[in-house]
Amino acid sequence: MKNKSDFRIIFMGTPEFAVESLKALVENHYNVVAVVTMPDKPAGRGHKLQYSAVKEYAVAHNLPVLQPEKLKDENFLNELRSYKADLQIVVAFRMLPEVVWNMPEYGTFNLHGSLLPQYRGAAPINWAIINGEKETGVTTFFLTHEIDTGKVILQEKTEITEDDNVGNVYDRLMKIGAELVLKTVDMVINDEVNAVEQNTMFADHSELKAAPKIFKETCLIDWNSNIDNIYNLVRGMSPYPAAWGKLLINEEEIPVKIFETKKILEGHIQEPGSIVTDNKSYLNVAVDGGFISIKALQLPGKKRMDIASFLNGTKIPAESRFIN
Repeated sequence: MKNKSDFRIIFMGTPEFAVESLKALVENHYNVVAVVTMPDKPAGRGHKLQYSAVKEYAVAHNLPVLQPEKLKDENFLNELRSYKADLQIVVAFRMLPEVVWNMPEYGTFNLHGSLLPQYRGAAPINWAIINGEKETGVTTFFLTHEIDTGKVILQEKTEITEDDNVGNVYDRLMKIGAELVLKTVDMVINDEVNAVEQNTMFADHSELKAAPKIFKETCLIDWNSNIDNIYNLVRGMSPYPAAWGKLLINEEEIPVKIFETKKILEGHIQEPGSIVTDNKSYLNVAVDGGFISIKALQLPGKKRMDIASFLNGTKIPAESRFIN
């Protein structure tokens, strides 16, 4: 058994979600010998190279940074081997080839933003909310050939409330996940891991819900859907990438991002997509089961605004509506 200071860890991740786990490892004096992250990308009008959030943290704390274009590149693999890692930790990175995840003696574990085996895939937090789940969580598991299918080490649950959106669930899971990463590392170091095969955690593949990558068409609101589905889609995409609808004003179709809504449960005889507004303080859209009251939105080329600010600058004629 190794002790904490001798146990060599390589951390792999890219976005802010991963920084919380890396920070927890560094601040709790685990031996992070190197960090692997995505190559710098040009951003903004000047196309200036931008560091990933993980690289920014690593550089600020004098951690060696590897940024391979290709994970099977021999130069990268040789450099990775040179750090003689006992364990690799992956949080929000890329799919790893076996030559990488199988390199350390103690393997490679991943932190995933769902209660595996549910919501395998690229967007687990979004899909849990879109599907109206009442709870979600984080899972640590050992990497294997098939994505998100390796043996589960630990899980931690959190409630999803009716008012939650992706932004605040993401923030909660980021912090819960960092704590779970530390617990998992301690279990590995102390040889206390009793990982569970995922296929023993469900009886039938039909029980499993997926979390595929989200595209623009995924975010488009179907106004013929019921009130709960629309409400959940909006909060499951807020603040990013944002649900959107097609607003028809004076025969002009305007794509509108919608960030926040409230449900008004009442009967009506309006066509789905019809708008009820006082052109001052509220804009309600008729749907199956009631009205979706839009609270925050964004027009093309504009900043996000509350509904009163929107109505202050945009007159909604009586025949205006949201269309599919």
